[in-house]
This record gives sequence, C-alpha cells and structure tokens, in this order.
Amino acid sequence: MNELSRPRLSGIDRIMPQMAAYGSEFAKTYANHAPMVLVAMDRMGGSEQRLHEFFDFYRDVKQLLPFVPEVAPIDRSNWEAAIGQREREADLRLFFTAEVVRLGIKDALLTYLPRLSAGVGASALHALMRTAYALMRMDASEVANALAYWAATYLEMPASTGAAPLTNDPAEVLAWVSRIEVLHDLPLQELLWHNMRAVAAEPEFAPVVDWLEISPDTPRRLAAASLALFAGTMDFCALHAVTGMHWMRVVMPFCPTPDVLMRHFWQCVAALMGEMHFPRIPSGEELEEWRQIRTPEWPEIFAAAVASNDEHDLSLVFSASQEQQVYGDPLYRLVAARRVNLLPFPG
Repeated sequence: MNELSRPRLSGIDRIMPQMAAYGSEFAKTYANHAPMVLVAMDRMGGSEQRLHEFFDFYRDVKQLLPFVPEVAPIDRSNWEAAIGQREREADLRLFFTAEVVRLGIKDALLTYLPRLSAGVGASALHALMRTAYALMRMDASEVANALAYWAATYLEMPASTGAAPLTNDPAEVLAWVSRIEVLHDLPLQELLWHNMRAVAAEPEFAPVVDWLEISPDTPRRLAAASLALFAGTMDFCALHAVTGMHWMRVVMPFCPTPDVLMRHFWQCVAALMGEMHFPRIPSGEELEEWRQIRTPEWPEIFAAAVASNDEHDLSLVFSASQEQQVYGDPLYRLVAARRVNLLPFPG
C-alpha cells in the first residue's frame, strides 16, 4: 500500500496508541479516565490539539503511572487464577490480546464476559467504561486492554442466590437499601469501590442482588432511575449511574449474561447509597417540572465540556447526549448543562 492509498489517521487514532503505556489506575487505585474521555472529547468535536492539551494536563496533574510490569505467563488454563490481582494486569493484557486476535472482538467478549459479569464493579465500574469505549471504536487493542483491566480489578460482591425478586422498579431497590440501618453507621472511605466492598461485607446487604426483577424493560428502567437519582442530587456517585448505564447499553449486546451484568451493576449503585447520604428519589411530578426548564442546546453543552479539564464533565455530557438519543428524555440535557455550569442546580 502506497502513501496515497493508505487511510489517513484522525487525531484520536494518533493519540490512542499512547494510552497503553500508562497504568489503568494511578495513586490509591483511582481510575485513569484518559483512554475513554479522549474518545468522548473527540466525538463532541474536540480538535486534535485539544486532545493533546487535555491529555498533557491530565497526565501531569494525576501523575499517571507507567503500566505495570509482567509477572508470569497466563494461558486459557490458568487465567482465572489472576482475577482480582492488580499486579497481574500486564500478564492478563498479553493473554487477552492473543485471545482477541484468535477469536475476534465479538467472540472474545462472548467468551469471557460471562465470567467477568458479576465483577462489573471492577475499578468502580471503570473497567466497564473502558470496554464500552473500546467497542465504540471497535478497537481490538483497547478491547483486550479493557478485559485485562476488568479481570485484574474484578470486584467480588454478594452473589445471586436465585431468590424471587421483590420489584421491577430499580428506584424502589434504592429506597429499600436506605432502610438498612447498619449501612448508616458505616464509615465512608475515599474510593468508590472501597465503599462498595465495605457495604458488600454487611450480611444485611447480601439479599439486595436478587431484589430487582430482570425483564426486557429493565435497561430502560435502570436508565430512568439513574437519571432521576442524578437529576435530584447531581451527586458524583449518581453521575456514575447515568454514565454507567450508557456503558452497559454498549456492552450488553456482546455479553451472553446481560441479566447478571444488570443485577450486579445495580447492586454496585445501591452499595453507594451511603456515600450519597441516602438521598430521596425525586417524584414523577418533580421530574416532569424539571423537564420544562429551558436548557442550552447540545452544541453549547459540548463546547463547555470540551473546554473543561474535568474528566467527569466529559464523561457525563457525552453519555447524557448518547442516552437522550435512545430514550428521548430532556432531563439528560438538563443535567449535562448543570454539570458544566451552564445552568444552576437549585438543590
């Protein structure tokens, strides 16, 4: 192939290969968002120069770490022994890179996500995020990196017992979790996944995983409950519920066990109710009133997000725009505008 016939790389294509050199997490196991939010910035109109400006800022401020060294080879017979071991991520990356080459993106995910689904809280849902963004670009290297990240940071949570569900309403699950008295006495920890893990250790929380009835309508219900929670609080944890449902929607078609994925995703959100100070879910009447608020258009919101150096501004605005395309709820535009300070939050 000569130079004239070779496909020209875009800005995002040129910067993404650099991401593999940096750890999936940095100090205290905070998640490195750069491989994902650079894609969001690009999709919202960020220039190649802006992508590099953001990454240079993010790399230096967060003090991103080099990717971990290899420990020992992994193959199909022993890869599960490395699940939950952050120090084995490089070994897992080599393994999953070979598996994606052998099987292709779709079949690699179909093969390995059933084992990983119950640990969707990996790195506080950010391994799910990396998988979703890899799929948005159908980037084979990033799919392998995401699977390795998911396996290495897998978060063990109480398993389903197959008990009969109690409700089809995800918001009702959150309300019931708020009534578990022992959770009100738990000390809050710095990291989201540490709080998930601490709540998971309480016996009274164990049944929560089975409370939600899973049906074809559950993704819509989860998205609506996540949006209501965030609209009523603008809370950092609730932000991850909204963005998380975008990532879930992208990943679930590649997962043979979407019911497990949804059940454990909502279990992780429920485990953060204490960190959110057990908020009240807004009523339907309140949500409808907020839908009538005049809101800036998406191009203005995108411009504000692209100008921001806050990774969660980029993540929330892009995910909200994608979810509104699917569900049509104007609240997505409202919360996005509020996140980037184009509208005040009255709370």
